[in-house]
Amino acid sequence: MSTIEYYYAGYSAYAYLGHAELLRIAKAAKRRIDHRPFDLRKLIEASGAPAFGNRSDAHNNYFFGREIIRWAEFRGIPVLKGTPTHHHHDITLSNCMLIAGLVQGLNIDRLSHEMLRAHWAEDFDLDDPDDLRKIGERADVDAEPLLKAATSDDVRRIYQQNTEEAIKQSLFGSPTYFVDGDMFYGQDHLEVMAHTLGV
Repeated sequence: MSTIEYYYAGYSAYAYLGHAELLRIAKAAKRRIDHRPFDLRKLIEASGAPAFGNRSDAHNNYFFGREIIRWAEFRGIPVLKGTPTHHHHDITLSNCMLIAGLVQGLNIDRLSHEMLRAHWAEDFDLDDPDDLRKIGERADVDAEPLLKAATSDDVRRIYQQNTEEAIKQSLFGSPTYFVDGDMFYGQDHLEVMAHTLGV
């Protein structure tokens, strides 16, 4: 089955905003989603872009305030007002939990959606194992083996590889999608991607 390569971070607001629509497009196009969770913070650092904490208030208020609310209304999904309380916590465990699911042969479409939604709609801490266990329950996934595997060398190696690939391909951020090598950056390009796929 052909795929849609999906580069994202498990705490990304814009990945959350587009995730349900991505699932719809993939199903309609009969394509499997090839999840590539990566370290968005390292990508931003490597790209030379200013860290979020160093951007102007006007920039942050628009892109991480008004724009998120606007797109949530457009997509018909719930979202917090403002940045989640724990958004600046470490993102390694949550991203590696998703990768562990892939390594263990799971379809993580729903797990990743529950993770994104829990963070951006319910203020879950994605660096808290207890919150990640609750996310697993909601996705009908046993989180315990995933959390255990998330700290393994094999999973961390895949995480590093995904991040290096994101940097090498000059990604701009999360989410980024590839259809047959053609890059679509940002969930605001999902409709264009759907048009390309004829769905």
